Amino acid sequence: MTETRTPVPDTENLNRLVPMHIAIIMDGNGRWAKKRLLPRTAGHTAGVKSVRRTVEYCVKKGVKALTLFAFSSENWRRPAEEVSILMQLFVSALESEVQKLHKQGIRLRVIGDTSVFSVKLRRKIEDAERITANNDRFDLLIAANYGGRWDIVQATRKICAEFSAGNIEADDINEDLLQSQLSFSDIPHPDLFIRTGGESRISNFLLWHLAYTELYFTPVLWPDFNESALEDAMHDFSKRQRRFGYTGEQIAQMTSNA
Repeated sequence: MTETRTPVPDTENLNRLVPMHIAIIMDGNGRWAKKRLLPRTAGHTAGVKSVRRTVEYCVKKGVKALTLFAFSSENWRRPAEEVSILMQLFVSALESEVQKLHKQGIRLRVIGDTSVFSVKLRRKIEDAERITANNDRFDLLIAANYGGRWDIVQATRKICAEFSAGNIEADDINEDLLQSQLSFSDIPHPDLFIRTGGESRISNFLLWHLAYTELYFTPVLWPDFNESALEDAMHDFSKRQRRFGYTGEQIAQMTSNA
């Protein structure tokens, strides 16, 4: 049986005050609109501006990757009109933002099951990923029709196919192999997870990747999430001691010897 390994912390990561990878559930658009007697879709439109602010501030602060939960695999249960508006916003955002991202050296990727999207949206995604593919200043990942359970299942199916084809043995199946088949395997797992809107759950988002991520929940609704709110989250992160299964004393020794 394959032994489960405790992650060995990178002493450089332990000393960092700024997270290298932030993951955010952008919650509260509908409630933001309701408070203003506006349709829920107005909240989603306002939320796009928060995305732009957050990307710009992350780049400014030296963050290297940002993953945003834009549309979960469960969000199809929402009213059809709202889902339709969300899809339209996705298309328009890609049309208006991709060249700006490209000029800033930002690589855009969409993670999730995009096969159910319209042909137009799939083409926009493919174009955006192709245009920005060689950028290396910052990684922006958009989780769309994504679910953490789906991610693990699709990775497992790939591994089963390799096993059935005789390309791997049962003893080859371990954490590293599973990780290599998940939606993104070339980017370090998130250091900091943020959920706006006041809810305190991860809602099937990056279930594998968040195993050792620091969690931060804020009541700020996503359209109101600004530089100050992000700074608060990053300041909270900077005060935490990341242990990765070790004791606080062991971590202190590691950092003092780094």
